[in-house]
Amino acid sequence: MKSFFKKIKKWILKSIATFFILSIFSVLIFRWVPVPFTPLMLIRNIEQWSKGEKAAFNHKWVPIAEISDNLAKAVIVSEDQKFMQHFGFDIEAMEKAYEKNKKGKRIKGGSTITQQTAKNVFLWPQRSYVRKGFEVYFSFLIEVFWSKERILEVYLNSIEMGNGIYGAEAASQHWFRKPAAKLSNYEAASIAAILPNPRKYKVTRSTTYIENRKNWILTQMNYYGPLKYKE
Repeated sequence: MKSFFKKIKKWILKSIATFFILSIFSVLIFRWVPVPFTPLMLIRNIEQWSKGEKAAFNHKWVPIAEISDNLAKAVIVSEDQKFMQHFGFDIEAMEKAYEKNKKGKRIKGGSTITQQTAKNVFLWPQRSYVRKGFEVYFSFLIEVFWSKERILEVYLNSIEMGNGIYGAEAASQHWFRKPAAKLSNYEAASIAAILPNPRKYKVTRSTTYIENRKNWILTQMNYYGPLKYKE
C-alpha cells in the first residue's frame, strides 16, 4: 500500500512539474510567435459544427504597428483603464465585482486586459473557480515575461469581435472594409463598444445601448492621452 501511495505521489509531482515547464515554455514562445488560434476559436467552431451550421472563422494576425492606436485606446478605456499601471490585476475592480456578485448582480470590469488575454490564449471560456485559478497563474506569467505592448498586441489579435470574427484586422475588414491601421476614433470606439457581448451586438446599425457606449468611449479616449509605451 505504501508503494502505491509513493507511486501516486511521484506521478502527481511529475505532473505538476510538467505543467509548470510546459506553461512557462508556451508563454515564452508566444512572447515572439503570433498566436495562430485560441481555445475559444476552436470551441466556437465545434459548437457550429455540432448544430449543423457552417463554421464562421475570420482571423488574421497583424503586428501592433499595423493596428490603429485609436483601437488600442478604445479597448483600454472601455475594458481596463489601469492597464498600463497594474501588474495584471485591478484589485479595486475585483472588489467591486465581488460585492455586486454577492448581491446577485453581475458587472463589467472585474477582469483586466491581462486576465482576458490569459483566458483567451491559454484557457477555456466557461466560468469556474478552477479556470479562474489558472487565469491568475497565466496572468502572472505573461506580466512577468511579456511587455505591456505585447500583451495588448496579443489581446487585439485574439479577442472575439463578432460572430466568427477574431482580432482587430478581421473586425476592421468585416465592419468597415478597411485595414485596422486606418481605423478612426469613432470606428475604434464602435468596435470596442460591442466587446461585452460581440455575438449579440453589432458595430453598425447598433442599439441605443451600444450607441451610448460608443459616445462614452469616445469621451474617455479624449481624456486618456497618448499610449505610454509610445511616449
